Amino acid sequence: MTNQHYGQFCGLARAAEIVGQRWTLLILRDLSVGPRRYSDLVTGLPGIPTNTLASRLKDLEEEGLVMRAAPPAGERTVVYELTPRGAELGPALDALSRWGAGGMRTPREGEIVTTSSIVAALRVAAGDGVVPDDWNTTYAVHVGEVAVQLRMSGGAITVSASPAENPDLTIIAGPQIRDLLAGELDPKTAVETGAVQLEGDPALFDRFAATLHVPYSPHVPAAI
Repeated sequence: MTNQHYGQFCGLARAAEIVGQRWTLLILRDLSVGPRRYSDLVTGLPGIPTNTLASRLKDLEEEGLVMRAAPPAGERTVVYELTPRGAELGPALDALSRWGAGGMRTPREGEIVTTSSIVAALRVAAGDGVVPDDWNTTYAVHVGEVAVQLRMSGGAITVSASPAENPDLTIIAGPQIRDLLAGELDPKTAVETGAVQLEGDPALFDRFAATLHVPYSPHVPAAI
């Protein structure tokens, strides 16, 4: 790694040496959603210099967190994916995402959402991901130009970057979905004010709002 060692025999210091560089956590976030081609990572991380991406991937490969895999059938480009060691970072990534979201109310100027950021946000909002066994619901969630799929089925919640086919409910939202997930905007008001538009069974929206939750931190002023 190009990081300078902290000189401490400490787990946090060692982790910071490996994942503390700029862009590294977002690369790991995107790969936690699924394997990605180099071009996919460039597209999903707008603003990252290509030489920085190449360097970070090289470092992560050397650390055993990322590996190259054979391309899907019919393609020639290799893909990058997390190794089992890299996948162990999942709970830490989710915890950091939850902590960061506690201070996020509205996007700052120039901030966008990406497919991976929405998948990660909904995955965090799902918490332990446990739901009643008899639920079998597919949601299509659209935020801006991004569309992802969330399923409540088999007693678990899964979120994926693939578009939903024949969803039971399509949720079309803007930045105010953050207030909904925080519990500060109730489903009825969200629909009545146009913060959220629904296509499908509206009763399933109440279930969505009651099940997914990422609170605001009580220690962060509302103006931030």
